[in-house]
Amino acid sequence: MDVVLATLNANQPAALETLKSLLRIPSVSAISAHKPDVRHAAEFVLNHLASSGLTTELVETAGHPIVYAEWLKAANAPTVLIYGHYDVQPPDPLDKWVTPAFEPTVRDGCIWARGATDDKGQMLTHVLSVAAWLKSTGKLPINVKFVIEGEEEVGSENLDKFLNERKEQLRSDAAVVSDTSQYAPGIPAITYGLRGILACEVRVHGPRQDLHSGLFGGAVTNPANALARLIGSLHDSQGRVQIPGFYDDVQALTESERSGFAALPFNSDGFYASVGVKAGWGEADFTAIERSWARPTCDVNGMTSGYQGEGPKTIIPSWASAKITCRLVPNQDAHKLAISLKEFLTANCPPGCCVEFIEQHGCPGFVADTSSPFMAAAKAAIKSAFGTEPALIRSGGSIPVVATLKQILDIDTLLLGWGQTTDNLHSPNEHFSIADFHKGTLASACLWQEIANRACL
Repeated sequence: MDVVLATLNANQPAALETLKSLLRIPSVSAISAHKPDVRHAAEFVLNHLASSGLTTELVETAGHPIVYAEWLKAANAPTVLIYGHYDVQPPDPLDKWVTPAFEPTVRDGCIWARGATDDKGQMLTHVLSVAAWLKSTGKLPINVKFVIEGEEEVGSENLDKFLNERKEQLRSDAAVVSDTSQYAPGIPAITYGLRGILACEVRVHGPRQDLHSGLFGGAVTNPANALARLIGSLHDSQGRVQIPGFYDDVQALTESERSGFAALPFNSDGFYASVGVKAGWGEADFTAIERSWARPTCDVNGMTSGYQGEGPKTIIPSWASAKITCRLVPNQDAHKLAISLKEFLTANCPPGCCVEFIEQHGCPGFVADTSSPFMAAAKAAIKSAFGTEPALIRSGGSIPVVATLKQILDIDTLLLGWGQTTDNLHSPNEHFSIADFHKGTLASACLWQEIANRACL
């Protein structure tokens, strides 16, 4: 292990240059003009894994290619599947960047570029750690398989097919994903829980065309008003969601979880001030951190109806729509709740209007076993690299691949984030602490040995 860590420390300048080279590739999967760049990024990752001594394959899909690599020479040792993505979000708005999005720049101890944290920098820590093991010792203490895709930022449309077609080849004991964050600067974290999601669109239809509000106002139901009433009925005054059966299957927080959250350095006033509000709102009897990490929610993401141009236009719009997402916790079923939401809205729709309900995507919530040997290995590895015990946290967001890996391959995932929530993911001036990039690589290298030490089979 010492020789591996020495290799990584000696190669830190080269590792940073490798990251810069990858960040220069504008692998924006959402924009068709960047398709050659996305392939270039895939080939970059593939070539780096191949040159490190892994068996590699560039897997063609109906969209962007998937990089697959493996090293399977550790007899009677665990096998870990490492997932990541090499595609990035569009850099817009370009005028908000201090330096160009695809010209990686070092300043203030960070590297600034699109993809620095999400996910090129974090994904690369595992590629580099495996390379260091093979370079310095000629072997790994465990078996590894890499699945690095190029469509995460556009919904991973072809990933499920790949995983289903290669179930046997991909069989592993656990997965590792680094696409989350630390709790705060100086406080590394393991994310042991995620919320799932239910996404839908609700359209309320009224008259067959927009009507003159003077001639028809007060006599014909206004779809915009009707939609507003329906949305208002989704919560009571205490912040509880009113969809029938919404809380029936909710996995409650344990007392140890609540005490663990309470022990974290969290200032609710500062939290609200950081987003420009004076107070919060939500379920009574739960703290802000509990509500945002581990309680289910129902939120309107956008509303559209009627005239949106300059000046007045006195109409009753013919329709109104809202996009709604529910963040779900473990044991809640997205499709079951979608049916309940549709029935609730339909039953409460005012006369003169009708509801059209469009169910979109969904995925379940996730909570890992914090007492597993894989979790113990991750805690030890992070403490070795970062010099402090990691916090155990949950995230209010959703990472669909975690549910996908469980459903298709029946493996649990270690979510090990090296970045910060303030790294401007998906925004201008995305960046990644160079120190944390190197610490994350060290933690990754330690993780393989810690897993082997515990024989996590």
